[in-house]
Amino acid sequence: VDEFNQTLNWAVRLVLIIAIPACIGLFILAAPVLATLFQYGEFSASDTYLASLSLMAYIAGLPAFILIKILAPGFYARQDTKTPVRIGIIAMVSNMALNILFVVPLVIYNYEAPHVGLALATSCSAYLNAFMLYRGLRKIDVFRPVKGWAKLLIQITIAGIVMAFVISLVTPEQPQWSDWVIIERVSHIAGIIALAVLVYFVTLMLTGLRPAQLKRS
Repeated sequence: VDEFNQTLNWAVRLVLIIAIPACIGLFILAAPVLATLFQYGEFSASDTYLASLSLMAYIAGLPAFILIKILAPGFYARQDTKTPVRIGIIAMVSNMALNILFVVPLVIYNYEAPHVGLALATSCSAYLNAFMLYRGLRKIDVFRPVKGWAKLLIQITIAGIVMAFVISLVTPEQPQWSDWVIIERVSHIAGIIALAVLVYFVTLMLTGLRPAQLKRS
């Protein structure tokens, strides 16, 4: 039981260290990424902007999407397939209700991108799913957060804020991306991502996190 708990803690720790900066980075770079991948020919700058809004809403749920993939096997490994399915059904029904709750007001008030409500509903239901899985594992005393979680979350938060500041500082305005050809777009987005990764992990190390702490106990 202790080894199982240590494995879950190790997996969730790695997930948060990777997923949170990915969420922050993709949220800020949603429009540049879409411009680099799709804004050619009939796909206009306006299309990029509208698509980036839904991408940002989806990206907000990235940590939850990944946590579900870590926490659900915690039940499967104990031969419990019913609980994750039941939780998944609750999340699915909640997603349907949230679709109506988010999209209808956007349509009524003529918001330019009502489709964002669908993406936001999916992200919210993912967090509900992840929370219920976590609560279920805690309830049966399978997953118990080990010492050091508070410090780790503070370190991730600080590194994420510093990384977000640097990305915002070096990312060109959207019209500039429209003027560039594909080579320029790819080189700039690759450079920004490489810089963001470097800044994030250097900041983590400066706050006291060491690679040895990421190894499985």
